[in-house]
Order: sequence, then structure tokens, then C-alpha cells
Amino acid sequence: MPAEPPDPRPADRLAELIAGGDVMVLSGAGLSTDSGIPDYRGPTGALRRATPMTYQRFVGDPAQRQRYWARSHLGWRIVAQAAPNAGHFAVTALQEHGLLAGLVTQNVDGLHTRAGATGVIELHGNLHRVVCLGCGAVSARTELDDRLRAANAGWSASVGRFNPDGDVELPDDAVRGFTVVDCRLCGGLLKPDVVFFGETVPAGRVEVSFALVAHARLLLVLGSSLSVMSGYRFVLRAAKLGVPVAIVNQGLSRGDPHAALTLDAPLGEALPELVYAATGRTSPRRSLTRSPVRPARTALRPGPKT
Repeated sequence: MPAEPPDPRPADRLAELIAGGDVMVLSGAGLSTDSGIPDYRGPTGALRRATPMTYQRFVGDPAQRQRYWARSHLGWRIVAQAAPNAGHFAVTALQEHGLLAGLVTQNVDGLHTRAGATGVIELHGNLHRVVCLGCGAVSARTELDDRLRAANAGWSASVGRFNPDGDVELPDDAVRGFTVVDCRLCGGLLKPDVVFFGETVPAGRVEVSFALVAHARLLLVLGSSLSVMSGYRFVLRAAKLGVPVAIVNQGLSRGDPHAALTLDAPLGEALPELVYAATGRTSPRRSLTRSPVRPARTALRPGPKT
């Protein structure tokens, strides 16, 4: 028998699925690229050029901690100034219209919350917080930034490429001149409140996210290649439970074989269009109007039928 022709309008099918409500969103780095934060493996991917910090290197080597904080001290300013883009506001609009059962993000930039979303589960933490590995005290990154500026008043460096982890490339001589500060309360090591490579995601966050999958009508993955198990596991759980999976991403995703529908398109363009198609309205506050709502320019590819 001849092969069944592909669905010419997977975006319409996706809008119908979203309109049914009880959608769990799982977002990744591709959602924040329009805000100036590069992703790992997508069109702006930098993983092949940058070596991310691991937890083992951070806690085991003072020179590596110095390197991390010098680079992150400058890179965090870029993260702090980043603004939510049309994709973030589109997700918030879906929540405002009562269509989301939950919102889980792999991103550490805090942009979902800045876009007005509530109850966001930050799977990998948030760069805007700092935790002491000694006493467990959590503080604002702005406080640490003030202390690092004071401790390095005479330090300057030429900023290189900005990396997905929120740090920048710096020459070795600049790193060696940087002064690291420790916890005010106990003198312990300070670490950004994020999950480094080599760490495990806190079990509580994973359990809550699995529960959201179990009660969802649809798992909607936005801007993630799902190359890391911390996000991919939720697609596997959805497939096991029979919860449909839809993926909006630029390029292929590890979860594509499990998806009922995939849409290859820029998220800042596709998501506002999906919000309008699913609700007939756009979010009342926002910059969705800054990104014209128009058909995606890249190919739309239907996933395997379920």
C-alpha cells in the first residue's frame, strides 16, 4: 500500500491538543535563545565549543572554582539583563487561559517567572540564587555580585564568548587575578544554586514532575533536544503511560520517536501562533506583539502516529 501522506498542518493539530487543556510543558534552552542566551545543541549551540563545569571539579579544585567564578561573575550580568521573549510570554498566556497542568523547565535563567508564569518547577535550579555547601544557606546572586565586585575592585578582563551555562570565556591570566569569596555565615564554599554536570536533580523535583506527567493530557516539549536524561526521562514516562507527546524544537530531538507530533520551527514565532490558534486570544500583557505572529518558515514534520 502507498505510504500515507504527511499531515500538511501539524500546527493545527497541535493547537487542538493544547486547546484540550491539562498540558504539561517541559521547556529547554531553545526557548531562551531569542533572549540572547545560547543553547547547547540547537542552531546557536555551543556545547561542541565549551566544556561545562562539573560538580566534581568545582568542589575538588580551588583553581577550577576560581576559574568558574571569574567567568560566571561576568557572564551572570548578561543573564541578569536578559528579558523574556515572545516564547516565554506565550507559555504564560497558556497558563493564564487555564490550559497548563504544570510547567517544568530545564533552564536556569528564571525567564519563565519574569514572564509572569507561576508555580514553575526549575528542574536544574536558578542562577539568580547562591547556596553554601557548608551550612546550606541560600542567598541572592545580587548579594554575591556586590561582594565579588568589592573583592575585585581593581580587576578587569576582556570578555570572550558567552556560554550556555551563564559564563564567558576568559584568558588564563585574567582568571588567576580573580578573588573568590566564601560564605559570610560559616566560611563554606559558595555555589550557584544550579545542578552542575555530574550532580543529580533533587529527587523531590523529579517526583513532582513525574506526577504532573501522570495527570497530563499532553506533554509539550519546547526547545529541547532531550539529549540529557534529566529531561528525556519525562518523555519516556509519558510514552509508558500513554500520554501523548508533542515537541516544538529547531532540529531533531531525542524524543522524536516517542512523539505523536513534532514541529520544527523557531519558538518565538511558532508559540504565539499556537496560543492564538488554541485560545483565539493573545496574552493581555506582553511583548508577543514584538514578534509578528506568522507561519513558521521551517519545515513542519509530523511525528509517528500513536
